[in-house]
Amino acid sequence: MNPTQAASPARTVRGRVGVWMARPLASFHLVVTIALLLTVLGLVMVLSSSSVESVAADGSPYDKFTSQFVFALIGLVVFYLALQIPVRTLRKFSFPAFAISVIMLALVLIPGIGTKSQGTRGWFVIGGVSLQPSEIAKITLAVWGAHLLASRRGESATLKEMLVPLVPAALLVTILIVLQPDLGTTVSLFIIVLALLWFAGLPLKVFIGIVGTAAASATVLALTAGYRSARVRAFFNPGDDPQGSGYQARQARYSLADGGLWGRGLGQSRAKWNYLPNAHNDFIFAIIGEELGFLGGVAVIGLFGLFAYVGLRIAMRSVDPFLRLFTATATTWIIGQAFINIGYVVGLLPVTGLQLPLVSAGGTSTVTTLLMFGLIASAARHEPEAVAALNAGQDGRFARLFRIRKPEPYLPVRAGAGRPARPRRAPRPEAAGRRTPRNQAAAPRTATRSQRTTRTAAGAGSGTARSRTARASGTTRGRGSNGRTGERGNRR
Repeated sequence: MNPTQAASPARTVRGRVGVWMARPLASFHLVVTIALLLTVLGLVMVLSSSSVESVAADGSPYDKFTSQFVFALIGLVVFYLALQIPVRTLRKFSFPAFAISVIMLALVLIPGIGTKSQGTRGWFVIGGVSLQPSEIAKITLAVWGAHLLASRRGESATLKEMLVPLVPAALLVTILIVLQPDLGTTVSLFIIVLALLWFAGLPLKVFIGIVGTAAASATVLALTAGYRSARVRAFFNPGDDPQGSGYQARQARYSLADGGLWGRGLGQSRAKWNYLPNAHNDFIFAIIGEELGFLGGVAVIGLFGLFAYVGLRIAMRSVDPFLRLFTATATTWIIGQAFINIGYVVGLLPVTGLQLPLVSAGGTSTVTTLLMFGLIASAARHEPEAVAALNAGQDGRFARLFRIRKPEPYLPVRAGAGRPARPRRAPRPEAAGRRTPRNQAAAPRTATRSQRTTRTAAGAGSGTARSRTARASGTTRGRGSNGRTGERGNRR
């Protein structure tokens, strides 16, 4: 067989994928598809992993699944609303939203207002519905930080303008979250701030210094509290306390090993029968590996890998500095959180308690993550080629069905001002056709009769018939011209 003919099907597939990716709205469709696939996968796996615990607690296998399903519906509504928010409105209200989230973080620490669960005082419980303000603070910090750095245009901004007030504000939020205490959310905040500074163009030496400081702070936090230091010790010495601090991590690895290549089948996990605590939340990837096997785990990792590619692709194709910075930061945050969760499930990292985005059970986390996906999808619709296609009427069935508003084209703003540049003032009529200072433009108005006579004579010297007629007649029309006739004669 001809090698060229044997390789042609692969080249054909690559060519078709390349043609599809070159479409104006390919990034938008991929973000929507990935969000839906991860949400559906999360609902299925939450139902499978929590059914035994729900029956033992409430007598119904659908208790935790019903709660997750309701929050997923709310998240899809929030996803749709994020597509409708204009970029200018998002930037305008970024700081008020961040300020409100900081106030919520302070209020949740007050006993009687905030609710303590699993050793952390980080929830508001209103009407039986839990709200975690730290998840909201991560979004508001990312949006406000991107707006702040984009307004100052990182490449031309000074080091102080890049760090202040972003870093002090992030430290305030970090302190409030450490007081809960919540190490996992603290790590997420570090990822957000570092991504903002990196993509804004912070000098490498300063960035390395901040990374070192963040790593040292995380180490200190991990070793100060009893349960956090126990997790770190269990990671480095997994056999020291197999029935205590190292129990979850050990059982998660047993679940992954039990799944093999193809898995035991959906709903057939044995670890969820109270062998693996928090199987529906922090360690849901272990249940995925047990029931769907190695291939199922690879498929989940592949979805997050595809999202990383699409998110950074949107950031590179965006012409708006705010959208470019925010999309890159949001993508890094979601992928970083997924990497940490999968890392400690498979034994590569210490257990931190971070959830697997859109897959783990968690109402506030699901809603906020879908909000981030919606904002990234909105950024995909603001790509120059997408804007041109949408304005040309190539909305597609999805946009026409849900009546998604068309994106506004990007208008550059003045550096450091955050508002459109002021247009130049039109020249005065008497200065048209010549560039003279404003104080000289009024000189012909105040010229004496002798000066006008001199200019007229100069015009006569040019040989133009019109100038000679004006000089000889001495009419009001000739005097009112302020010598412009002579000037035109000179130019000729």
